[in-house]
Amino acid sequence: MNQPDHVQDANKAFQRDLPCGAHLATRRRGYVHHGIYIGDGKVIHYAGFSRRLCRGPVEIVSIDQFAAGFGFEVISHPVAKYEGLAAVRRAASRLGERSYRLLTNNCEHFCLWCLFGHGRSEQVQACIRNPAHGAVVLVTLVVCVLGNQWHFASSLSLSLSFSLN
Repeated sequence: MNQPDHVQDANKAFQRDLPCGAHLATRRRGYVHHGIYIGDGKVIHYAGFSRRLCRGPVEIVSIDQFAAGFGFEVISHPVAKYEGLAAVRRAASRLGERSYRLLTNNCEHFCLWCLFGHGRSEQVQACIRNPAHGAVVLVTLVVCVLGNQWHFASSLSLSLSFSLN
């Protein structure tokens, strides 16, 4: 479910005031996606399974690509060990990394490593504490990923059939 237009508009206006090193979060179907704002409308995030069945790298994307139409929020960390440009440098040091693991090295682990020097994921911990919730999240993720793959495959098939005619 997409955020209302006024939320996206507010996010675009807010974007100008975002500090470098800010921890951003965007609610997706079944989970919350995390990234580090690096300035100039760009975010470094662990792509993971956000766009395809294969694991994506740590990469730079526009803030609009990061939010994917869902809006975003800033997560405050008053006692972060690394802030601002130090957090951005840490995020940039992992660009291109392809070691995504849903349970031990996901986008939330990545962001908290950038800010605190060690990764953890409250989302993963919540699923471990409540296995029924974890099962629902897993099924939701599988359905979303397969749905995205099916949509991509149908779009590709349609475009190929039009180009062959």
